[in-house]
Amino acid sequence: MRHSYSHALPRAWQRTAQLFTALGDPHRQHIVLMFEADERLSVGQIVGASPLSRSAVAHHLRVMREAGVVSCEKVGKEVFYRPEPDRVRAALSSVREYLDAEFPARPTASRAKART
Repeated sequence: MRHSYSHALPRAWQRTAQLFTALGDPHRQHIVLMFEADERLSVGQIVGASPLSRSAVAHHLRVMREAGVVSCEKVGKEVFYRPEPDRVRAALSSVREYLDAEFPARPTASRAKART
């Protein structure tokens, strides 16, 4: 057991944890899935397509923005959001690298039979 991680996450892991926390909520998952490739949506558009109140959508967007899942741009009085898939990919890559380094893949029964 690694006792060094029992009380606090490593600093490098904290950003990844924040991203997974942001994506762990079903409402935020629905919001992310609303976007098409290269699309930006206003808060009003997201509210219109969601059963959530404007303040609830604003809260979820803030959590996702702070985690790096989405970014925003203000145009006049309107705020537009867009997904940041490269940041999500980077977090997934860091988890994959950790798993590969700490827990190398073991051959499954089907792979072991194929080798014999």
